Amino acid sequence: MPNLPDVVLWSMPAFVLLTVVEMISVRLHPDEEAAGYEAKDTATSVGMGLGSMVFDFVWKIPVVALYTAIHALTPLRVPVLWWTVPLMLLAQDFFYYWSHRGHHVVRILWACHVVHHSSEKFNLTTALRQPWTSLTVWPFYVPLVALGVHPAALAFCSSANLVYQFWIHTERIDKLPRWCEFVFNTPSHHRVHHASQGGYLDRNFGGILIVWDRLFGSFVPEVERPVYGLTKNINTFNPIKVATHEYGAIVKDIKAASSWRERAGRVFGGPGWQPAQPPADAAAAVGGSSAA
Repeated sequence: MPNLPDVVLWSMPAFVLLTVVEMISVRLHPDEEAAGYEAKDTATSVGMGLGSMVFDFVWKIPVVALYTAIHALTPLRVPVLWWTVPLMLLAQDFFYYWSHRGHHVVRILWACHVVHHSSEKFNLTTALRQPWTSLTVWPFYVPLVALGVHPAALAFCSSANLVYQFWIHTERIDKLPRWCEFVFNTPSHHRVHHASQGGYLDRNFGGILIVWDRLFGSFVPEVERPVYGLTKNINTFNPIKVATHEYGAIVKDIKAASSWRERAGRVFGGPGWQPAQPPADAAAAVGGSSAA
């Protein structure tokens, strides 16, 4: 297995430089309608990013062990060559789309990913606001390992995907040429993804490519100016609360649930899942008979 570079590590100087450039740009050319920067929010995003590096190292131990076992069992092998790496990047981006989409529509997965959407700002430091519980991601990439992609090659592709997405967390870049907007995930597309308006919710899940959203019906173009954050913002800069608040809400809802069906819905339903309410006429009939 050839040695592949640590893309995230090598990109860190560029992250710092681009963030400084964006901060200067915001200061010199402020936009009253833009989300901009706020000191406490920026500190929280950076803190979440540093924390995620520590926790990701811990989670990688069992995940790498599992991936290695699966790779050892499969007879398939994908060599790391100049022409296979782009194909692996493409395949990883495809599975990233479904992982990302799944983390928006299943509440226990959303409890991990909600961290990244918890800022009401949208700037390059928002890209650093990463979860501390990313253990929920690994099942989505099992097919790639089973098809013979080495775990180290998968890690390289995942890192490249993550690094690509850094620059799209900005309001300082308007829409790009049409061909680019059609194929690639861009700042315009990703602003929609981070917006909390109803028409923008759960849209534009692509990592590097936006074509997956176009193919699978989750694409929405940027039309009105996005409002960032959650539909119900958490109003805290405490990193521990940012990392765990949705898990706490799930536990609270499970304790208050009246049936196992409701408990399952609170965990595996969508983030806004609610138990079905009885029809109004049926409820009225029940009330009438008990009153009689």
